[in-house]
Amino acid sequence: MIRMRSAPDLLVVLTTQWRGQALGIAGDPNARTPTLDALAREGITFTHALTPHPFGPFARAAFLTGIPSPQNGIRNYYDPLPRSAPTLARSLGALGYETAFIGKWHLAPKDRHAPLVGEPHARQPVAREDRGGFDYWEGFEGGFQLNDPWLQGGDLGELRRFPGYQGEILAGRAFDWLSKPHTRPRLCILSLESPHPPYAAPAAGVAPRAPASLILPANVPTGGEIEAKARTELAGYYAHIEATDCAIGRLLEHPALADAVCVVTSVHGDMHGAHGLFRKGWPFEESLRVPLVVRLPSSQNPACRRIAAPVTLLDLHRWLHRWARGEPSLDLPAHVRCSMPSVVTLPLQCDRTWRAVIDGDWKYVETEDGRPWLLFNLSDDPLELANLVASPSAQARLRGLRTLLA
Repeated sequence: MIRMRSAPDLLVVLTTQWRGQALGIAGDPNARTPTLDALAREGITFTHALTPHPFGPFARAAFLTGIPSPQNGIRNYYDPLPRSAPTLARSLGALGYETAFIGKWHLAPKDRHAPLVGEPHARQPVAREDRGGFDYWEGFEGGFQLNDPWLQGGDLGELRRFPGYQGEILAGRAFDWLSKPHTRPRLCILSLESPHPPYAAPAAGVAPRAPASLILPANVPTGGEIEAKARTELAGYYAHIEATDCAIGRLLEHPALADAVCVVTSVHGDMHGAHGLFRKGWPFEESLRVPLVVRLPSSQNPACRRIAAPVTLLDLHRWLHRWARGEPSLDLPAHVRCSMPSVVTLPLQCDRTWRAVIDGDWKYVETEDGRPWLLFNLSDDPLELANLVASPSAQARLRGLRTLLA
């Protein structure tokens, strides 16, 4: 087995609501993503990477623990991550790593009656015992403050507000942590809220796109309120993607990352009008598919490799341990599962629980009580316009996929 020279530093940039289609290198004509495009040319792009759960707390907990929700303790949006959860901080710490988490946490106990958007949530204290066991933790619970974020923990001593664009501030804090003296290999998770709403918020000087200039995919209904809403939101969304890409680019210039494992991904996407729907929680590709770009240390890095096999953030969790042990090879799953463990009763989100299996080009989705809902051949129908769940010619395929969920 080819091994890395030593345990490499590991950087994971975890964004929020960045769907996998929204990259220049993925063919999105609206996306200006020179940093991620360059990273993809230097390393590995997983073209069918998925979130195991297209909603923040469920996906974050799954990535950090390697255990899907609800088995990891997160069944409801408001559930906190159990204090004893087997997080990456604990498992990689046991392998000798110094661990840091910087940015949005979204896994502490939440007040069910308090607003989720605004300063009260952004300033919510996160107890040391609720920080996942990281050696260094500096961040915030939530609040969707894309500008002038409030940070706590780390070396700050007390809650402190930082003026500027959240993505730039957090990337700068990660840069500073990586600049500290160290004697052990390091894991740094940088967790960014962008490009999550509010899409109209300022984006570090990047101007919103002209809504009329945006090219919409064919699964967005045209000529009405849905198209108008999609264009308005996407105008700001793509500005935040560009600003976030730029902030990531500055971080990747750190000398310590020249021979590190560097990963950029997202916890979920956003429908943005596809199939007439918005936000996340839905089992469609716009909600499920996320960017996943990996650059390995130079001696093992296969330039511009593209992997089309479906993978999820659960696989990324496993691979981080392999890379920490000096094993650069990837063990790809035979098929992957995704689900929504509960309905999140917030505006525009998915209205039902479901579970899905993706096997090669095929995706099958059923409701929690086992009723078939969706069946797509993603090779023939990437925009998921033809639901084959009732097609006589697809019933054998459907039965085979159902056995994978049994």
